[in-house]
Amino acid sequence: MSFDVAQKPPGLFRRAGKFMKWLAPALALAIVAPAAAAAQEDYPSRDITLVLPFGPGGIADITSRVVADALGKKLGRQIVIMNQPGAGGATAARAALNAEADGYTLALLSNGTAISVPLFKNLQFDPVKDFVPISSLAYFDFVFVTKAGGKYKTLKDVLDAAKADPGALNVGTINVGSSQNLAAELFRSTSGIDFTIVPYKATPDLLVALLGDELDVIVDSQTALKAALTQGQATAVASSGPTRSMLLPDVPTAQEQGVTGFDVTSWNGIFAPTGTPPEVVKKLNAALVEVLADPAIQKRFADLGVEARSSTPEEIGKRLSDDIRKWSDVIEKAGIPKQ
Repeated sequence: MSFDVAQKPPGLFRRAGKFMKWLAPALALAIVAPAAAAAQEDYPSRDITLVLPFGPGGIADITSRVVADALGKKLGRQIVIMNQPGAGGATAARAALNAEADGYTLALLSNGTAISVPLFKNLQFDPVKDFVPISSLAYFDFVFVTKAGGKYKTLKDVLDAAKADPGALNVGTINVGSSQNLAAELFRSTSGIDFTIVPYKATPDLLVALLGDELDVIVDSQTALKAALTQGQATAVASSGPTRSMLLPDVPTAQEQGVTGFDVTSWNGIFAPTGTPPEVVKKLNAALVEVLADPAIQKRFADLGVEARSSTPEEIGKRLSDDIRKWSDVIEKAGIPKQ
């Protein structure tokens, strides 16, 4: 039996052709899958880049470098910090998302990322959809501070004054839309009192205004106000978290003092572009849990005014989603225009 090759092959050859079309991808997968699995087992085989949405020298940069050094030693590879501040975190996010989702480019997301989602008109990335969580790194509360030796010695003094003369109390924060500024906005709505929120460019400006009696209260991070508190220039009358800060255990929370529903804790954590292999995420999480439990790392963070704290990927992922909803509501109620 013979046939002309220019003609359509008989049924047997057609069936063989279809079989080969199915078989080729399967064979390719059979070759690639073990190779990919082996690559993940060998992870990391080269240096890793961690992209930060902050400039060098700040608390997030310093703590990230502390963790990067320890994590690099544990993994046997260098963790290279890339500072990409600007555009509400979008610059850093794009830098991370433009890389392969292979675990060799990671991103630091934070409470500021959650704020940026409702605050910016065109953020250009979705932190929930575009990134997978790995672990939290650090947490810190804000503190409500008054002038040492002044007339407001407790949070009750502050609340009573605001109730007696609505709108007259001046509460200072850094720029509008910052975590500190929104914490003050949330405090105003949850406490049910009226006061004036006055934004300043930086913490030193706030302190000058407080000591000069232009402000009655400051809301800022423990780290930023550590020197003023230590030197006796200011008095902390409340912390912002759900429980007392391990760094300021003698300072009661706002909730303890009757401001029900007020809970603000700032955080940052490591995320990876969506599509990063689960095995890589698992390995990074396990390494970070060990690194952040190290007493030396815990002390270094505490000295800087923050708490080193790891998490499961699910926990920090939920925190990001919850904070996006929370700050969206605060921004809407405060009438803060989108940037």
